[in-house]
Amino acid sequence: MVKEELLTLEGLIDEIYPDGRFGVSLDNNHRIIAYTAGKMRRFRIKSVVGDRVHVEMTPYDLSKGRIVFRERTPGQGPGGPRRSFRR
Repeated sequence: MVKEELLTLEGLIDEIYPDGRFGVSLDNNHRIIAYTAGKMRRFRIKSVVGDRVHVEMTPYDLSKGRIVFRERTPGQGPGGPRRSFRR
């Protein structure tokens, strides 16, 4: 069987919920609730209000989605200083 195609849309995070979900306003003026994908959690990619994100959605439920990519904000560096591990 072929896996169902996912819709990938762009949007803007406008609200953060306490349980790890985000309110996202899509470019087509719809508002959905999205959660962070596992790879983003694994590599500790943080999302804040105002970030542009790519959201994957299934065609069966168009009110929920998964954040799979956060676009870099202009003027923001590559990240904070890395902590070194010492014994």
